[in-house]
Amino acid sequence: MPRQKFMEIYAVLKTRVESGAYPVGQMLPSENTLIQEFDCSRNTVRRAISELVRDGYVQTHQGLGVCSIFQPIEQSSYTMGTIESFRETALRTGQHSGTKVVSFSRCTADQAISRQTGFAEGTQLFSLCRLHDLDGVPIILNLSYLRVDCMPGLTAEIAGGSLYRYLEEELGMTIVTSKRTLTVEMATEQDSRWIDLAPYNCVAVVTNQVYNSQGVLFEYTQSRHHPRIFRFQDNAVRRPSAKTPVGV
Repeated sequence: MPRQKFMEIYAVLKTRVESGAYPVGQMLPSENTLIQEFDCSRNTVRRAISELVRDGYVQTHQGLGVCSIFQPIEQSSYTMGTIESFRETALRTGQHSGTKVVSFSRCTADQAISRQTGFAEGTQLFSLCRLHDLDGVPIILNLSYLRVDCMPGLTAEIAGGSLYRYLEEELGMTIVTSKRTLTVEMATEQDSRWIDLAPYNCVAVVTNQVYNSQGVLFEYTQSRHHPRIFRFQDNAVRRPSAKTPVGV
């Protein structure tokens, strides 16, 4: 499935903002300039800009244009508002990443797995454990269940690369949304086996249920992070209430 035009424009402008081509405080090119550059409609440009606004890269000023408000984030920070693979995060933060497949097998969702993941009992799943490192240091243990009928050709070799690249570029899947929960938990024996946690005895856990454009839950992943490098960064927007009490 070809990528939508507005997402291509979004990706180009996002890269320019992140690289400093449009530094913080600078106005982006006008709508007319972008329309001419990308050979597209005004609505397509506006949709791309709205995505940049939503993700905290730019801000619109009525009558003036669009201004870059991007400030580089810390290394090892993960963004809350987007679905991003480990490899994409490493590229964005300028680090070298590696992935080791610890285990890869097939299973059937029983009652316990169904309760944990949200998959219906009887669903055929891949059970996948991967260890991620940054600059050679293991920092994340990923425990995943993946729906077999959404990726029947998945292998351990593919899983050791970029899973989302495989799903999007080779299978044509559109990944849409993720339900995400953040917790702090005591480290398990498995955590301590693969990640050097000393002097910590806990891990930061990000649990994701990821859905595609068909509304199908295709992935459940529990990412168990070393607490020393764990940071999540979000861009929050205050929405005015219908009526603000006097004196507030």
